[in-house]
Amino acid sequence: MACGFRRSIACQLSRVLDLPPENLIKSISAVPISRKEEIADFQLSMESLLENSDRSKPDIQVQATRLAEKLKCDTVVSEISTGQGTINFKINRELLTKTVLNQVIEDGSKYGLKSELFSGLPQKKIVVEFSSPNIAKKFHVGHLRSTIIGNFIANLKEALGHQVTRINYLGDWGMQFGLLGTGFQLFGYEEKLQSNPLQHLFEVYVQVNKEAADDKSVAKSAHEFFQQLELGDMQALGLWQKFRDLSVEEYIRIYKRIGVHFDEYSGESFYREKSQEVLKMLDSKGLLKKTIKGSAVVDLSGNGNPSAICTVMRSDGTSLYATRDLAAAIDRMDKYNFDTMIYVTDKGQKRHFQQVFQLLQIMGYDWAKRCQHVPFGVVQGMKTRRGDVTFLEDVLNEIQLRMLQNMASVKTTKELENPQETAEKVGLAALIIQDFRGLLLSDYQFSWDRVFQSRGDTGVFLQYTHARLHSLEETFGCGYLDDFNTAYLQEPQSVSILQHLLRFDEVLYRSSQDLQPRHIVSYLLTLSHLAAAAHKTLHIKSSPPEVAGARLHLFRAVRSVLANGMKLLGITPVTLTM
Repeated sequence: MACGFRRSIACQLSRVLDLPPENLIKSISAVPISRKEEIADFQLSMESLLENSDRSKPDIQVQATRLAEKLKCDTVVSEISTGQGTINFKINRELLTKTVLNQVIEDGSKYGLKSELFSGLPQKKIVVEFSSPNIAKKFHVGHLRSTIIGNFIANLKEALGHQVTRINYLGDWGMQFGLLGTGFQLFGYEEKLQSNPLQHLFEVYVQVNKEAADDKSVAKSAHEFFQQLELGDMQALGLWQKFRDLSVEEYIRIYKRIGVHFDEYSGESFYREKSQEVLKMLDSKGLLKKTIKGSAVVDLSGNGNPSAICTVMRSDGTSLYATRDLAAAIDRMDKYNFDTMIYVTDKGQKRHFQQVFQLLQIMGYDWAKRCQHVPFGVVQGMKTRRGDVTFLEDVLNEIQLRMLQNMASVKTTKELENPQETAEKVGLAALIIQDFRGLLLSDYQFSWDRVFQSRGDTGVFLQYTHARLHSLEETFGCGYLDDFNTAYLQEPQSVSILQHLLRFDEVLYRSSQDLQPRHIVSYLLTLSHLAAAAHKTLHIKSSPPEVAGARLHLFRAVRSVLANGMKLLGITPVTLTM
């Protein structure tokens, strides 16, 4: 694997430079594949090596040439050359082939994760809070990004050996429940609630909001209902509990469809009492200030800057979102003693989390530095054939329908045992890849046509490639996969694939550093294009057994790494011909 070659190069460099190999490992990177010519496999960046010196660029080039002259080829490195501020290393081709393919098969789902790039990585306790829909409302499509991004981050951290706790922090408290409780008393029907709970509650919520805007007595009733909730009124709490239970039941069903699970279903309601303790603590530290209207605020600037004022209590004494988030963070530290806590929400909540983290700091919690907000942009233009999308289930149904129509034109679809399930898996892959291709912080325009293209850089193409490679193994695998001769994998197409497989650990490392899935997406799409091109020329059926066996090893390695990467992204690879 890459780290073995990297270490070998680092050891030779360390003898010349008189530096420990560990200091050199991360300056040596696998070279991205090029279609123009057969390039080196690794390069040493002189700039990275000399980053603490004051050398000019021409001087760096001279240094590269001088260092290259002192290095020698050996059983691992067959060629050494210099580039723009780099020293390039070409690995012995037979060794490269044998090592990479054996390592992929041997490491299985851990390929790339055992790299020296991750050596010495301390195992941490990590809490990831994501998805967090609002109770008594159907699963809004706006929560989709938080769900798939949070799932990716949790998958990646878990794969790296960390102890991950996935928390769904439900919006199950707040003034909207005053509105909903009042609305249900005015417009609710028990029969409708039992037959289609979230649809009915959504309709009630829309109706009561309209009424409250026109009728002050409805708004007053809603306010009183929420006060009753905060004071623990049994009748109000009973209705609220019914709404919550029905909602969670529905959400679990939706999460199952998209392959997401949680270790804990928490919620703002858990912290309604503890938020009062937070207010007392802020008051005891002299941080709480009362406004003329009677609400309580904290001045985070200390000098009265209006933009740094954070409201933590309403004038009637009821808690706010920020107060409950503070109580939740303190409780989680007590419960999990986390090393890192990651909140995955849209970028509109950036200021909210900055204030929450600041409040924790001034309350004396130094671990606030361990809290991190991963913000993301807005999806625009997501519509189904029935119009604008409100609910995730509509999107999932649309995905399944469109994908089934696409698959109906493919002859092999009739071979599928469960075409609906396959259609949903392929459609979800399409949705996730479109979402993950760019920076998470970027807004993007949604396009159904682009999502479902079977060619180009799409999730459909990834799934199609995986299914086709799996079919190759099913058809020709028996008897071919015992051993292989590296001499039969020296064509340019084979070498390009091997060089690309070398880079997988670096791609995982980059994503682990910035929590951006786009590095993995780009890598998998390139791997799929390389495999598709190789499949056209590196035939198995018409080749002699030893050639066919070697090529089958290569394609199996591609499929294995493709599946590993897809699973990290939250995609379930399909294994039957489409």
